[in-house]
Amino acid sequence: MSTHLVWDWNGTLFHDIDAVVGATNASFAEFGMPPITLERYRELYCIPVPRFYERLMGRLPTDAEWLVMDESFHRHYWALAEKCALAEGAAELLAARVAAGTTQSLCSLAPHAQLLPMVESHGITGHFLRVDGRIDASTEGKAAQLARHLEALAAAEDGGVDPRHVVMIGDALDDAAAAAQAGAHAVLYTGGSHSRTALEAAGVPVVDTLAEAVVAAERIAAGA
Repeated sequence: MSTHLVWDWNGTLFHDIDAVVGATNASFAEFGMPPITLERYRELYCIPVPRFYERLMGRLPTDAEWLVMDESFHRHYWALAEKCALAEGAAELLAARVAAGTTQSLCSLAPHAQLLPMVESHGITGHFLRVDGRIDASTEGKAAQLARHLEALAAAEDGGVDPRHVVMIGDALDDAAAAAQAGAHAVLYTGGSHSRTALEAAGVPVVDTLAEAVVAAERIAAGA
């Protein structure tokens, strides 16, 4: 059975880390908080996001504060994201896998209503068996989202894909945790939200380019 890749979007295929940090700092400015650097962001970032704010503020934001902070961040993020592009080599890698007859899909916690047109705007929708974003206000996280994604693939693909031959490629620790919970594998990419040191704690391959991620994924699945 050939390897099936499940790609993450934000920070992986979509190189938006500058927009994320920019939106974070714009939001911080509204609350009188000092800006942070990309390095500091990667050092402190964690899921769930309120814990990230706790690391910055010294306390968890209240529910009311969190709602305002979250709205502020996303307001700035969506404006900045319009100027972002795919990660280097992403379009070519996706097309090459399709040409080779292998399969891939996209699973993201980005809201589906915003995710789908963004993917379409980059001309890559046809490279995926499925594109799934978050369809409600759920805070269940990546594990639940990936489980639903794989279930949908199974229903649509005449028996689906064997999790042992599925590799999640993402930029965050929750991508690795979600893959492990689903019985799949993971490769983590350093172009997104976490530092290399943080990613290496997951105990899965960590790479600096998406091309390296695909090679590592094929190697893992071949040995499964």
